[in-house]
Amino acid sequence: MEPSGLKYDDKGLIPAIVQEAETGEVMMLAYMNADSLRLTLDTGYTHFWSRSRQEFWKKGATSGELQEVREVFYDCDADTLLIKVIQHGGGACHTGERTCFFRKMDLNIKEV
Repeated sequence: MEPSGLKYDDKGLIPAIVQEAETGEVMMLAYMNADSLRLTLDTGYTHFWSRSRQEFWKKGATSGELQEVREVFYDCDADTLLIKVIQHGGGACHTGERTCFFRKMDLNIKEV
């Protein structure tokens, strides 16, 4: 499917889940627009759209923690991307953690 067939939200964005290709570890969630997706597909490295700064950013451009793209998938509704990468450097999270999903909630399941 060409990127033009994807379903972007009303701001022209689509969520992109980034997963480590070798381990399956979920690294981060970010947003892409058509241009940042095209940059990703053309360069082989992840590029995103910053909703807060309103600008493109290449993951790892300043930190060296680049994400080398191995595969790009889209879901059944064509409104979410899954990008499998080789994560270079220490990790994906701006906090210094390997993954952005390092905090775990405790379950408090009660029988009904």
